[in-house]
Amino acid sequence: MKQIFVLALMLIGVYSIAAAQELYVFTEPASNMPTKSIGVRITNEGMFNYPGYVSRTIPEVMIGFNKNLMMHTQAFLSDMDGKYRLEGGSLYAKYRFLSLDETHSHFRASAFGRISTSRRPTYTRDINLEGDNSGVQGGLIFTQLLHKLALSSTLGYAHAFENHDRQIAGMPQPKNMLSYSLSSGYLVLPVVYKDYKQPNFNVYLELLGKTDPKSGQSYLDIAPAVQMILNSKTRIDLGYRFQAAGNMDNRYTKNMYLLRAEFNFFNVLK
Repeated sequence: MKQIFVLALMLIGVYSIAAAQELYVFTEPASNMPTKSIGVRITNEGMFNYPGYVSRTIPEVMIGFNKNLMMHTQAFLSDMDGKYRLEGGSLYAKYRFLSLDETHSHFRASAFGRISTSRRPTYTRDINLEGDNSGVQGGLIFTQLLHKLALSSTLGYAHAFENHDRQIAGMPQPKNMLSYSLSSGYLVLPVVYKDYKQPNFNVYLELLGKTDPKSGQSYLDIAPAVQMILNSKTRIDLGYRFQAAGNMDNRYTKNMYLLRAEFNFFNVLK
C-alpha cells in the first residue's frame, strides 16, 4: 500500500513538471486539472489607473470532474465603488475535445464558457466578466507543449447583459467584445527532475487583447509573470499587465498587478 501511495505522488509530480509551464497566470490553458481533484484559489488584483489605487479579491474553487471537463466558481469583491463589498460571481466551464500526445510534447484544444453577474455600474467600453460586467462568454483555447516551452492561444466572444437600472448617464454601455490572447510559458527549474517535492519555477509572457466590433476600439496588453509551484500542490503567481497599444479609454485593467495563491487536493472526489 505504501509503495502505491509513493507511486501516486510520483505520478502527480511528473504531471506537474510536464505541464507546469502551461499554468498561465492571466489566461487558462487548454489542458485541465487532474481528474477528481479540487483546487482553491485566492487572487488579489490591484489597479492604479482608476483614479487612485483600488483592488479586487477573487476567491475561487475549481473542480476536475474528469480528464476532459472542469469547472470554476468565483466570487468578486472590491472597493472600486467605495467601501469593500461583494460585487458578484461567475461560473466557468472548460471541455477538452482534442488531445494529441507525443514524447515530451502534446497538443490540446478546448472549448470554454462563462456566465457572470455583477452589481457594478457600467463605466467603460471594455467588457470584463470577472467583476465589472454581467454577461456570457464562449470561446476556444489551443495549447502546444514543446518540452519546457508551452504556447497557447485563446479566442473568445463576450456579450454583456443590459443594466439600465445601474447605467450612469453619459457612460458607455458595451454590448459585445472579441477577446484574444497569445501566451508563452517556460519551465526554468528544476533543470533535472528528481522527485515531486522539487520546487518548480516558471516564467511567462502573455499578450492580451480585445476589440469592440461595433466601435472598432481595441487594445493590446503585455503581461509578464513569474510562478512558483511547491510540492506539486501549492502554486504562487505574480504578474503585471500594461497596455502596449490601443485606443479603448477608461479601462479598469490597463495597469494591474495580480497576486495569487492556489492549493490543490488530488483524487478527493469519489
